[in-house]
Amino acid sequence: MYQVENYIQGSWIKGEGDGQLLFNAVTGEPIAKASTKGIDFAAALHFARTKGNIALRHMSFHERGLMLRALALHLREHLPKFYDISYQTGATKADSWVDIEGGIGNLFSYASLRRKFPDTPYCLDGEQHILGKAGSFMGHHLLIPKEGVAIHINAFNFPVWGMLEKIAVNLLAGMPAIVKPATLTSYVTEAVVKEIIASDILPQGALQLICGSAGDLLEHVTSQDVVTFTGSASTGLLLKSGKKVVAENVPFTMEADSLNCIVLGNDITPNMPEWDIFIKEVRKEMTTKAGQRCTAIRRIFVPENKIEDVQIALGRALAQTIIGNPLNEKVRMGSLAGESQRTEVKSQVQKILASSQIIYGSLDSVSTVDADAEKGAFMSPLLLLNTNPFGDTVVHETEPFGPVATMMPYSSIEEAITLAKMGKGSLVSSIVTADPTIAKDYVIGAGTYHGRVLILNNDCAKESTGHGSPLPLLVHGGPGRAGGGEEMGGIRGVKHYMQRVAVQGSPDMITAISGVYQQGAKGNTDTIHPFKKYFEELAIGDQLITEKRTITSEDINAFADLSGDHFYAHLTSTDFTGTMFERQVAHGYLLMSMSAGLFVSSYEKNPVLLNYGIDELRFTKPMYPGSTMYVRFTCKEKIQQEKKEITDIDKGIVKWLVEMIDENEELVGIATILTMVEKRLKIED
Repeated sequence: MYQVENYIQGSWIKGEGDGQLLFNAVTGEPIAKASTKGIDFAAALHFARTKGNIALRHMSFHERGLMLRALALHLREHLPKFYDISYQTGATKADSWVDIEGGIGNLFSYASLRRKFPDTPYCLDGEQHILGKAGSFMGHHLLIPKEGVAIHINAFNFPVWGMLEKIAVNLLAGMPAIVKPATLTSYVTEAVVKEIIASDILPQGALQLICGSAGDLLEHVTSQDVVTFTGSASTGLLLKSGKKVVAENVPFTMEADSLNCIVLGNDITPNMPEWDIFIKEVRKEMTTKAGQRCTAIRRIFVPENKIEDVQIALGRALAQTIIGNPLNEKVRMGSLAGESQRTEVKSQVQKILASSQIIYGSLDSVSTVDADAEKGAFMSPLLLLNTNPFGDTVVHETEPFGPVATMMPYSSIEEAITLAKMGKGSLVSSIVTADPTIAKDYVIGAGTYHGRVLILNNDCAKESTGHGSPLPLLVHGGPGRAGGGEEMGGIRGVKHYMQRVAVQGSPDMITAISGVYQQGAKGNTDTIHPFKKYFEELAIGDQLITEKRTITSEDINAFADLSGDHFYAHLTSTDFTGTMFERQVAHGYLLMSMSAGLFVSSYEKNPVLLNYGIDELRFTKPMYPGSTMYVRFTCKEKIQQEKKEITDIDKGIVKWLVEMIDENEELVGIATILTMVEKRLKIED
């Protein structure tokens, strides 16, 4: 029988002994075994820290992002193989698409996120803080990749997405990973990791795989490591309370299964498009992945006067779901991941049935297509009804991790909010409503108990990714029972794997350390205008002190006529009594335009291809006719830019600090402009 392998210290190895037997969820036949017995987990962690971590920490965000992109492109070439293996977990083509291509999509998303970071291994976080009156002492925050390992302990339901959505973040941040998928479906994860390793895209030690028990892995963690866990709250609490995890204050992010809910707004009636949207969403969430999703809808809150109508509509929708062999094109719901999972789901349903009743489906039988319902881990979708949701807490505490949801009545939006919060913390909640007031009341009222809230109506339904779809750039997690953690979230997620350190010193020192020019640091002035330098020739701190220009009333009048901005403060005829100004004042945008006239190298063609934006533009002091202004123009930051097409011009992005200064040496305006700057052409040998 095939034995699933572990990838440890750069080698594929099989665990010792018989290991755990793994089954085809559709046929019930044994297909593999998995074991980690004999693996030295302390050595695996050491290998990651001394090989993978060092290699990744020396790469810039842009290099790490391009690495993720290359990996995503490589994995897309092997999709048929991954789908063939995924079917054995009971997943349909649509289920596998979410798992496999959704996971690869995360790699693409985080690869693109590199553009939000500098072309360095670390980055600044937030704004600078001037700590001295003379400006010679300042503070900033720096984010540096941790020196440990990201340990990902994942659930069985998404063996590919669960791994890729996590490693995309830690690899972009500069940390290696050890991935431990749930043993039940680890053979799918193994297939993907084999392709990752074969691609030779990741540096050695950046990724290791454990298929089986984690053994004493968490007994060797340090404060530089990060642990993430997806699964049951009870298992998560056990791991989070581990002696070494607690003693070393190891960051622990838990994403636990939760009693997510959906609310049908009391403004929705059967003749509205939102009614059909609601029914479709509930059916999809109950049957996708056979309900085995941590974000699936478990509780359905419906206005009490619409319970019967919703019951009938949901019954009809669920009856259209064909269950059976996921290889059959007609099948829309496959099996659960295994017999043990089916047994567990039925056990949880029995607890809820003490105070609820089944209004659709059967706990004991299910009709299947092209499959044996008993040999495979098949189960009927079950819609339950609980008419006393305030008097019964079991339904708010018990989660059958399968195609099961319980419908409950409410009489007001306040009651719906209270019921939603009785789940004691969820990953996601949805409300279907066309009324902005209802939506606002629900989000503000229930938001503290949820990690994400979807407001669903006819306006966004066509583009909505749905209740159960976490997105790479949004936080995935939730308070309380949901684990209290956060995953993904774009830049927010990357920061989980980096140490934030406050750095204090002179502007010159912070500039040298961060690679970003800090206001007040010494500039590099020479006889060459910065705009005449190619991207490679520019240095952070290259600076131009411009000539001075006096602002006249005629300038202000002309700009007002040209722009059409005749705001009263720019007119000589205004009575300025009671205003903030003494007399006619220059437009802020006139100052910015004059600044460009002062710092731009005119007439001659130069390496600056274009100016494409202004960030953080502020006007700090009024300028009156007769005032004089000059500009201190400094190269603030350089960002590499790769070619999209082979015919593209080689170029990079340069950010420039523009300081507008008056005759009293006081700042009257400040901005950051962005330019595309050509790289010097390289002569081919």
